[in-house]
Amino acid sequence: MKKSSYSPAELNDGFVVAITIEAREGQADAVGAILGGLVAPTLAEPGVKLFIPYRSPTNPLLFFLYELYLNEDGWRAHQETEHFKAAIKDLVPLAARRERIPFVPYTAV
Repeated sequence: MKKSSYSPAELNDGFVVAITIEAREGQADAVGAILGGLVAPTLAEPGVKLFIPYRSPTNPLLFFLYELYLNEDGWRAHQETEHFKAAIKDLVPLAARRERIPFVPYTAV
């Protein structure tokens, strides 16, 4: 199934990770480039449904990522990929703050 063809019910079924990243002053464009570079390889992973980075229009230092995996194992597998490890190695020194919060659905759509 193509990533873009999930029904609302299928999009509500999975393991979500919401990530907020605040770039250090002067590092926002570099953070954005790293996040943008993660999109294609992450979406190619078998356990990934969605991976969408956003940037705040009111505070360009702030980024939000919405990640939807088939299950928690998909998230764990993502963290073991070479593209994730390389991105985190480059990203962490550029970030003033990084918060990851997992979520699971609690109601049906």
